[in-house]
Amino acid sequence: MENPQTLKQCIELGAKYLERNKVENPYVVAELLAARLYSCGRMDLYQHAADKPQKRVLDAMRRGLQRVVAGEPIQYVLGQWDFHNLTLKVDKRALIPRPETEQLVDIVLKSSHLAGCEKPLVVDVGTGTGCIILSLAKALDKGVFVGIDISQDALSLAQENAALVGLEGRVHFAHGDGCGEFDPGSVDVLVSNPPYIPSKVVDGLEPKILEHEPRLALDGGADGLYIYRSLIFDAVMVVKPGGCIYFEIGDEQGSVITVLLEEFGFTDVEIKKDYAGKDRFAIAVQSA
Repeated sequence: MENPQTLKQCIELGAKYLERNKVENPYVVAELLAARLYSCGRMDLYQHAADKPQKRVLDAMRRGLQRVVAGEPIQYVLGQWDFHNLTLKVDKRALIPRPETEQLVDIVLKSSHLAGCEKPLVVDVGTGTGCIILSLAKALDKGVFVGIDISQDALSLAQENAALVGLEGRVHFAHGDGCGEFDPGSVDVLVSNPPYIPSKVVDGLEPKILEHEPRLALDGGADGLYIYRSLIFDAVMVVKPGGCIYFEIGDEQGSVITVLLEEFGFTDVEIKKDYAGKDRFAIAVQSA
């Protein structure tokens, strides 16, 4: 990148560099990098449009652009990402939070079941960055909130995020590969966005995902359903009668997950679509 005289020029030159290297949404990515360096939102950048960037800012901008061109996700380059009214730390220890998962949080918060619980026990299996359980705890006045993950690295990131957003005392994190350790009939809400991509499909993912995001958070086994089977098996014991399960799922998994839930006695099974019109969420109620 040349030596721009203003921040506006810096963004324009950065966007052109990204475009030449076939990076998607080059202008947005350049703005995000600049906003991070100026510690402001994208919409506030142009208050500084005429500023002459300091050398350290230009150097950092160049490094960020090079990392994106090399294939690193912009979220990891920025080191943070917005999710459901929270700004969370993100890095290679956990999957990048997606917009579909924000929709999952909205579905849980709008549920009539949750509204009827005075102090719900809410369990998030495969918590990753902690984005789901932290968002639920932020939105709800009362409750016990627990995030579980098999990855110690992910748990350390989730704990850092809890401290970052002021929820360190309200959300608890535990190491585990399911929810079977809870007392029988104790869980009001079980929510999970588990790995659901079949192993052979993971192998063909674009390098930006495969080479940077943890495979443990992507690979759902041979048919993508390994974790769901384990979770549903645990949920039969630990979710209380009338309690609810909320899963994010692959867009071709709705019918088979419906069968799995119904085979284990769950009722009112519903498959909901994401904003793109694809099957994305499974909801079920523990039978009385």
